[in-house]
Amino acid sequence: MHVVKTISALFIICILAVACSTAKKPTPGRNRPAISREDMLKGGTSFNNPVVILQLSEREMLDEEYKWLSNNYPGYALGRRSHTVRSSKHYDIVRIKTRQGQVRDIYFDCTKYWARR
Repeated sequence: MHVVKTISALFIICILAVACSTAKKPTPGRNRPAISREDMLKGGTSFNNPVVILQLSEREMLDEEYKWLSNNYPGYALGRRSHTVRSSKHYDIVRIKTRQGQVRDIYFDCTKYWARR
C-alpha cells in the first residue's frame, strides 16, 4: 500500500510540475523562412525577386518550376503550393524544405501563363 501512495504522489508532483511550467514565447519572425545571400542571387526570394516562368501551358509551367527547384535546391522536399495575384501579376509560392532542413518560400512569376487564359 505504501508503494502505491508513493507512486501516486510522484505522479501528482510530475503533473503539477508540467502544468506549472512557463510556455515559451514564440520568437518574432521565427516562422518566416530565412533567406541567405546565396538565395538572393538565385532569385525566387520574394515578390520583388521572383523566378520568371515563360512557359505558356500549365504542364510546362509546373515542369519548369520543379526543374528550377531541383537545380537550385537538390534533394528538397515539397511543402505546400499557393497561388496569389499581386499588382496584376500572378505568382506561385512554393514552400520547400532544403536538404539541410531549412524552410524556404520560393516565388515564381507565372504571369505569362495566366495572361493567356
